Amino acid sequence: MTDAKAVDRFAVDHFARDNLPPRELWPDFLLDRPEFQYPPRLNAVSVLLDRWVDAGHGGRPCLIGDKLCFTYAELAAVVNRIANVLVGRLGLIPGGRVLLRSANNPMMAACYLAVLKAGGIAVGTMPMLRARELGHPIEKARIALALCDASLADGMLVARAAAPGLGHVVMFNTAAPDGLEAMLENASPVFAAHDTEALDVALIAFTSGTTGVPKGTMHTHRDLLATCDSYARHVLRPGPEDRFIGSPPLAFTFGLGGMLLFPLYGGSSTILLEKPAPDALMAGIESHRATICFTAPTAYRAILAKMAGRDLSSLRKCVSAGETLPRATFDAWERATGIRIMDGIGSTEMLHIFIADRAADARAGSTGRPVPGYEARVVDALGNEVPDGTPGRLAVRGPTGCRYLADERQKIYVQNGWNMTGDTYLRDADGYFWYQARSDDMIVSAGYNIAGPEIESVMLLHPAVAECAVVGAPDAERGHIVKAFIVLAPGFVGDAAMTKTLQDFAKAEIAPYKYPRAIEYMAALPRTETGKLQRFKLRGA
Repeated sequence: MTDAKAVDRFAVDHFARDNLPPRELWPDFLLDRPEFQYPPRLNAVSVLLDRWVDAGHGGRPCLIGDKLCFTYAELAAVVNRIANVLVGRLGLIPGGRVLLRSANNPMMAACYLAVLKAGGIAVGTMPMLRARELGHPIEKARIALALCDASLADGMLVARAAAPGLGHVVMFNTAAPDGLEAMLENASPVFAAHDTEALDVALIAFTSGTTGVPKGTMHTHRDLLATCDSYARHVLRPGPEDRFIGSPPLAFTFGLGGMLLFPLYGGSSTILLEKPAPDALMAGIESHRATICFTAPTAYRAILAKMAGRDLSSLRKCVSAGETLPRATFDAWERATGIRIMDGIGSTEMLHIFIADRAADARAGSTGRPVPGYEARVVDALGNEVPDGTPGRLAVRGPTGCRYLADERQKIYVQNGWNMTGDTYLRDADGYFWYQARSDDMIVSAGYNIAGPEIESVMLLHPAVAECAVVGAPDAERGHIVKAFIVLAPGFVGDAAMTKTLQDFAKAEIAPYKYPRAIEYMAALPRTETGKLQRFKLRGA
């Protein structure tokens, strides 16, 4: 690799700004609360990281990895060194996009922050993506520079060969002479944060592809702080004594918030696990005395089956998002740990969680109430609000919102200033929101409207069922029937007798018209890397 040519330090890459949706297609942004009164110019890293060092708290533990740990002061110095390399050696100019590829570890987090501090735009990618899948974000976001963990070099180099615009690929977590660590040796630990505007794009996050081609969502420096000043400030309330742990990748906005932004916001520390399977997650909680856990319902359920004899007593808060939290999992976790899981719904388009349960007043099966700063309502097909207790489309607005990167689907997601999440919900008289299904997952069978997640929750109550996904299958007489795809727990056999047992169980628990008329057994359900169920893959099965 050769060094970048000298660049004009006054140059700015306007690609992201030029590819924002037209202003008339933006959602309404609600910023009237005092905590959202941000100055017109700000760099999120100055607020999230540098302020702790400036206040004399640089000695606090910050990032704890399998092989590397940083205090706040050490992280700030590494971030500054990386930023100096990005700008002085690799030619990054403000607005330039940098692809980041790694499992969760301290160097990945440092690279993310360095890109933002230098005025660049971070584009995180899931570590399990293959070379072919990397081509879409590289092309869509016109990426010229990538920072990649050396353990993922093979796929990254294959992707580079197919992407002529990707001029530089630099590996980190390596002792190679052309690796990032070698470049950092002579780099200064001092770097003044780029004077970004609050509305400068800070990251392009790609959706997980649960409904098709991933969409690039653009979020600003202001957005990063707004999600902290809403969810973290009012719901999570982290402090310096907290230690975060979890499974979502930093490339997934659920993970970016839970594993990096919120801990920094609270002056807390984070345990970053490169392979956060349930066993490793439990071990990390035990050995590091983690207090706040972020993971998906599937992981909580897996931990429940393995937690006998484990010490998880350090936990004080557990957050769930990414998919609906079954009531059975909520109840079982509370019985086993005494902790009420804080369910929430967010989206890549909205950056993070906008409706959430607080542990003190959580209602099993409910997603909760709007996070302070957000408004939510349930509307019909025309956008009119429906009465409480009536299912309809979820519409949300607040301090963050959807701005797709050059995508016609902006007109679908944002309607009349509201973000239309694609979920069917109902709100009760107390203002709690209850998830029914993805709007395209509602099953209409013989004139009945049936929510697949309701059947899934019931099926999970049976001891033979480890995982369950429900979709509508075409049927000549009923239009569609309820079809369940089931992963059985160890020791159970998926035969005709089991099918009848499960169908009879469902009929006894819910209205008989809702029971799964077809059941198919699988070794595993199709999921994205973030753990979201890919129901569209099951509809054709």
